[in-house]
Amino acid sequence: MSAHEPGAHDEGRAGERIAKFLARAGVASRRAAEVMIAAGRVARNGEIITHPATFVGPDDIVLVDGRVVAAPERTRLWRYHKPSGLVTTHRDPEGRPTVFEKLPPGLPRVISIGRLDLTSEGLLLLTNDGALARQLELPKTGWVRRYRARVYGAVDPARLAALAHGITVDGVRYGPIEAALDSRKGENAWLSVGLREGRNREIRKVLAALGLVVTRLIRIAYGPFQLGLLPRGAVEEIPARVLREQLPKPAP
Repeated sequence: MSAHEPGAHDEGRAGERIAKFLARAGVASRRAAEVMIAAGRVARNGEIITHPATFVGPDDIVLVDGRVVAAPERTRLWRYHKPSGLVTTHRDPEGRPTVFEKLPPGLPRVISIGRLDLTSEGLLLLTNDGALARQLELPKTGWVRRYRARVYGAVDPARLAALAHGITVDGVRYGPIEAALDSRKGENAWLSVGLREGRNREIRKVLAALGLVVTRLIRIAYGPFQLGLLPRGAVEEIPARVLREQLPKPAP
């Protein structure tokens, strides 16, 4: 059995799976790393890796596209106040401005934990650890993502409260959503919304099913981390001590 194949050679080997290593190193998410591995772009000690279950240890040299991957740095996390008008992606095929193009200089390569769509704004968590990003995006982590939504239309508080039982929209089942009316002036209102899944455009689609048009959407919290008074476009690192206290234990 060759050194790049999982099995007896890697049994009991110290280290971690290559996909997790690449994610923690900020190269790509675990899923994207698996695609890179399948394409033959990843090597360990000069041999092409063909399976994401391959382990790498501290003395191994990992290369992607022939370039050495630096060992992962300590896990770091930042709060970023995303303005409206930016897409949460590293490259946009339509040429729209991205979050990562607008970040202040001096940051290492980071990825986002979840996304905010083009016209949404507010708290976006950034990290240099792809494995952490994946962990915190999963609904089983249990972190509530809280928003303020400005809507146009007739708000029915009873229908908002019923969202706590979930709702099906266009054949898609959405889990429980906390939603309540904060204030109303004419046909415009502000709502507080909390959810754990955060599917693509979930809030907009669910509220549209209630006859409401979202005209502004601001994420104010992601789990224990708050937007607070962070200025629009600003980035602030979360202290290591706070990070250790707040993060759930990493997945094995």
